[in-house]
Amino acid sequence: MRVVNRSLRWEIEAQMKLHKYNMHQLAELTGINQGNLSMALNGISRSMSINQLDALGKVFGKVPGWLYELYTEECISEEKVSRPRLTSYLVRCAEVGRNDCIDAVLPKILDNPKNVKVIFAAAEKLFNKGKQKESERFYELVVENVKDSFSEMLAISHYRLFTVTQGTDAEKNWKAVIRFDPFRNRLPDSYRLDALFQLARVCFSLKKWSEVEEYAGELVELSTVLCSDEEVAPKRHPVYYYGMGLLYKGLVLEMQGFYEQSKKYVHSYANLQWFEPLDESGQKEVEQFKIWGKANLYTLEVLSGNEGIINEYADYLASLNRLNDIVAGLIAIVSSANTYGFNVDHVLARFSGFIERFDIFNNHLILSDRHLQYRYHKAVYAFRNDRIEEGLDETLHCLSLAKDTKKYEDCFQCVTLFESYRDRASAQQLKKYRLAMGVRKEVHLE
Repeated sequence: MRVVNRSLRWEIEAQMKLHKYNMHQLAELTGINQGNLSMALNGISRSMSINQLDALGKVFGKVPGWLYELYTEECISEEKVSRPRLTSYLVRCAEVGRNDCIDAVLPKILDNPKNVKVIFAAAEKLFNKGKQKESERFYELVVENVKDSFSEMLAISHYRLFTVTQGTDAEKNWKAVIRFDPFRNRLPDSYRLDALFQLARVCFSLKKWSEVEEYAGELVELSTVLCSDEEVAPKRHPVYYYGMGLLYKGLVLEMQGFYEQSKKYVHSYANLQWFEPLDESGQKEVEQFKIWGKANLYTLEVLSGNEGIINEYADYLASLNRLNDIVAGLIAIVSSANTYGFNVDHVLARFSGFIERFDIFNNHLILSDRHLQYRYHKAVYAFRNDRIEEGLDETLHCLSLAKDTKKYEDCFQCVTLFESYRDRASAQQLKKYRLAMGVRKEVHLE
């Protein structure tokens, strides 16, 4: 017969005496079966669960995490480790911020390499509960302690870490791609489609066109193979990943100026009704690709210099009434205006209310870059129309966005643009520029 840690039991009994609760009252207040509660407190036949300890702490008016430092004896004894109980304990410690308890118990867990499964299970529970940052530490421990490079658990941990670390910091995002890339094909099939999509997405934000094309190609191929496999349950319907593979292939060509070649991919992902099998969720994805396809055909026409379609495109963007579609459309319209000499002031005025809201994109992986690109093209457009003050303000806005996301090539472009009109900058604009450049007094950058 195992006896529960006496310090833990003593603390609970002390609280019962303080609040003048008997076993029956405490069972009613906590919702714990009286028999189970009695056995848990006396260590007769079962240990106390972490949920029971939480329930007791709540009744006694204690903060979450009460007595967690005494709870490890419920999970680890000389005879064995209770993996389910230990997993739940680690999850709760992470949720309530008891990192001291995690630090104390980890060496005991890792004494036996087989117990890394406990850490992985805790990480997965946290991740699936939306506690991604809390899960990161545990996935790192899995990566550090699993020696089999073909381990499924290791591959999933790398995938989760890649997902968790994605943000608007370009340097961190590229390092995350490099770290995860070797493990992408070692994942279970249910994870591989989303992993390839995420890799393509991040590389697109980094303008790594060859990598985007590679991952997009793999995405198209794998989604075709897995679409009829009922045992594979990807995050979204396979048609979504197939369409996104084609979309990214088209975008790579668009970014390189190959507009006619890009249209072929747009036509392909705008007509995916043939894809089988298509359930209700798949049909919704197909309809969404139709919308994106129509918008992107407008984009390619505008980028090709078709001024006559701009108003029609603006009407379509207005009908969609979605901020992310509007910023993408305005980039194409303003960029084309700069290339071909259009005047699009009426379009910018029409969407001025939307443009004022673009700063909400600044913490988004893809949309933060779109906002940056819009500001740059808008600055060039203002300069081209001899609106120098406006152009300098847009350049400073763009420079700030580029610095925040560590996109140094974009920073250089902004600096070059500002320097071209520096002699016409106001004192306030020069002050902002110096602060952005990290200098305190007036200097001229040659």
